[in-house]
Amino acid sequence: MIGVGPWEGTWPQGEQWDPELLAEGDRRNVIDEFRYWRHDAIVAALDERRHEFHVAIENWQHDLNIGSVVRTANAFLAKEVHIIGRRRWNRRGAMVTDKYQHVRHHPTVEDFVNWAAEEGVVVIGIDNFPDSVPLESYPLPSKCVLVFGQEGPGLTPEVHQAAEATLSIAQYGSTRSINASAAAAIAMHAWIRRYEFGQRVSGSAP
Repeated sequence: MIGVGPWEGTWPQGEQWDPELLAEGDRRNVIDEFRYWRHDAIVAALDERRHEFHVAIENWQHDLNIGSVVRTANAFLAKEVHIIGRRRWNRRGAMVTDKYQHVRHHPTVEDFVNWAAEEGVVVIGIDNFPDSVPLESYPLPSKCVLVFGQEGPGLTPEVHQAAEATLSIAQYGSTRSINASAAAAIAMHAWIRRYEFGQRVSGSAP
């Protein structure tokens, strides 16, 4: 059975503990640090350590990749996930991680771009355009939002124009593109390598 059973021995003290979980066990997909914690206590703890990058994905045709993107954003502790376009999205791929990850909806690209400008967040597109530069050699800003188009059409011209830069991911096989959720994972981890592990790209400032 997934998770842990009822707490054995004297119950721990503190507002973060959930009496029901302590009594019945915790079957949620959470790390050991958060076993038996209340949901709101977990979110509050995550909020204290979230990273500065955001993730956005366009959702004009009910993209099935969004759930996987949300799950990965939770794993890398993104500040927020932004859904541009349709509000509804398939949560199955998120594996309930959307309960712990802040998700914001923007009905239009204009609304999204205005939010980014007001918050001082740099818009970075991820797609294979003729003017794209390699993600592997680009010094990602600390406070940025990585934007992904939906599977197939990719980023809209509006997002492409609004982005400070559009980055491509190096590929070596026969396919023209990689899955949007896979691209999102690669780009998020590029930010993690730079700001959590100090790995600089060639020619970038420390």
